[in-house]
Amino acid sequence: MLALALITSVQSQSNVQKKYRKRLAPNWFNDLQMSAFDGMGGCKKQECKGTEQLGLGNPKQKATNIAQKAAQEATAASEAQNAAGAAAAHQVKMQLAEKAMQAAKAAEAALAGKQQIVEQLEQEVREAEAVVQEEASSLDNAHTNVQAAIRASQQAQKQLKTLSEAVQTAQANVGNSEQAATGAQAELAEKAQLMEAAKTRVDQLLRQLSGARQDFANTKQAAYKAVCAAHEAKVNAQRSRRHAIKRFLTPSQLKHIQNLKKQRRRLIRHHLPQKA
Repeated sequence: MLALALITSVQSQSNVQKKYRKRLAPNWFNDLQMSAFDGMGGCKKQECKGTEQLGLGNPKQKATNIAQKAAQEATAASEAQNAAGAAAAHQVKMQLAEKAMQAAKAAEAALAGKQQIVEQLEQEVREAEAVVQEEASSLDNAHTNVQAAIRASQQAQKQLKTLSEAVQTAQANVGNSEQAATGAQAELAEKAQLMEAAKTRVDQLLRQLSGARQDFANTKQAAYKAVCAAHEAKVNAQRSRRHAIKRFLTPSQLKHIQNLKKQRRRLIRHHLPQKA
């Protein structure tokens, strides 16, 4: 769309310049035609008929016809002068020479007009080429901008696609997180129940342990009492036995027994390790 608009703008400017040159061209040729006729000193009625006929038609063709007619007249005058030779009078030669000079001046004026037109057209061509070059550069810049806009649009589409994929991934992660949170909550509730059961079991075991400790203390105390009673009974029995033995043994036997006890104590002390 932008390229078409730029091309249309260049074509419209070129058409305006062409119309402007067409409007100016007739005026230039008319001025040149009048200056050429003034340099020739005007023309007679019969001679101007041909000139009036030359004024009709294309302005460029007018200048060309003027130059051709002037060249023809100059050639004809020169040939007439040569043909006259010695037979012609000096005045006739001068008139023919003057006429040839006027025709040459008219041709030079037409040539100058042609040169001016060519220079003007060359200037307009250079200006038009500069405009075309400027518009081409503007068109290149516009094309570059369009390509940059297309690349930016493609990049934006890629970013949009990436963001859409990221949103989908995030939604999937949210779903997975919700499922994980639900599972974690269920596991937490289960562990809470297990912890409550463990606490109940610990309380029960603590009560049992307290009862067992109390029972152990009672049993220990009873056993201690039993051991004390047994020891006391044993001591009493040994005392009774010694009294019975002393009652039935002679003094020499008792002394012998005491000596044996002393020897046994000495042997025990001898074999026991000495303290450092």
